[in-house]
Amino acid sequence: MKKFVKHARRPRVALLVESSRGYGRGVLWGVAKFVRQNDSWSIFFQDLNLCDDTPGWLKNWRGDGIISRLENRDVVQVIEQLKVPAVYLRHANPKLGKPGILADNTAISRLCGEHLKERGFRHFAFCGFNGADYSDERRDSFVDFVRRAGFPCHVYTDSAPLPKGDTAQYEGLGLKDGGEVANWIKKLPKPIGLMACNDMRGQQVLDACRATGVASPEEIAVIGVDNDDVLCNLSDPPLSSVVPNAERIGYEAAALLARMMAGAKIPAGEIFVAPSGIVTRRSTDVLAMEDRQIAAAARFIREHACDGIDVADVLRAAPMSRSTLDRRFLKLLGRSPKDEILRIRLDRVKQLLAETDFSLSIIAEKVGLAHVEHLSRIFKSRLKVTPSEYRAQALTNVTKNVNSFP
Repeated sequence: MKKFVKHARRPRVALLVESSRGYGRGVLWGVAKFVRQNDSWSIFFQDLNLCDDTPGWLKNWRGDGIISRLENRDVVQVIEQLKVPAVYLRHANPKLGKPGILADNTAISRLCGEHLKERGFRHFAFCGFNGADYSDERRDSFVDFVRRAGFPCHVYTDSAPLPKGDTAQYEGLGLKDGGEVANWIKKLPKPIGLMACNDMRGQQVLDACRATGVASPEEIAVIGVDNDDVLCNLSDPPLSSVVPNAERIGYEAAALLARMMAGAKIPAGEIFVAPSGIVTRRSTDVLAMEDRQIAAAARFIREHACDGIDVADVLRAAPMSRSTLDRRFLKLLGRSPKDEILRIRLDRVKQLLAETDFSLSIIAEKVGLAHVEHLSRIFKSRLKVTPSEYRAQALTNVTKNVNSFP
């Protein structure tokens, strides 16, 4: 007679994560990826918005672990009463003794600032949902970056103090302030680079620009956060946006929860995951330069740096002498055309090392370099680490913090 083997019970895990936003869907993809690769979980999931009430079934739920990104007032209290391992993806009271994994808002704002600065802007602005914690954090970090770079930063403020609320309430009020935002935009110096706290706010800013006749991206370049494909492509023009690596956040949250359910003692504390890059769309596809020849040269480099071009190709795209190109390029961008080509290539190399398992020879081919040895040499010279060391650091950027827990 055939003997049947009794299988261990699957852990029962509740996912209190919104599916209404690109960020939340990215988190869910990350959790799913971890489960496919590692553990088999019985998942309890319900379509939710970020600020929905606590699901009624949760209060009497009998399970083994929870990942939560909900933001209502009592969900944390309900979770704590269940006395099961939990990982929070929103700021939680440190007294709870639970870990959290969140997007690195400082790094997100710095990436926005660098993106706009590289396009030649000398005036900057921030528009958010004042009072929403993530928006305020991104605002403060963006202002700090811009001022450290030596430029002014204009910040949208509400005409009247807002009542304290949750993210949905702040964003709802934001939907009603289009007239105030439009009046603020009209008074900003032009051209200007603007960071919106998220894609929803970025779309609203672009709507206000159209209402007031301010051209985007020529007069105001706008970048959002979350890279929500639907919102970004509903915007006019399509909205550039930071990719916050929500999938990685979900994956690491699942990995951390698995350790907790296995009995590991995880101390309280927040782990921050850096963004994975920017998807550039038309809302920032511009160079804020009065020197149109250098603007054309810089755009040519940006679009073709990984096609194997050299400075001679740039001179054919923007005819002038080599010395004139070098002098004017250095004056406006702070680096030579040759350095700009190399900078863009190395940025692409870093992205491919972090996000793919391509061999170095394939990466060299993709960035227009004929020899792997040359790529390795310039990479080590500029970044002070080898490509393999950079890849290892990128892959362990978050997990090294998680795995350091006892």
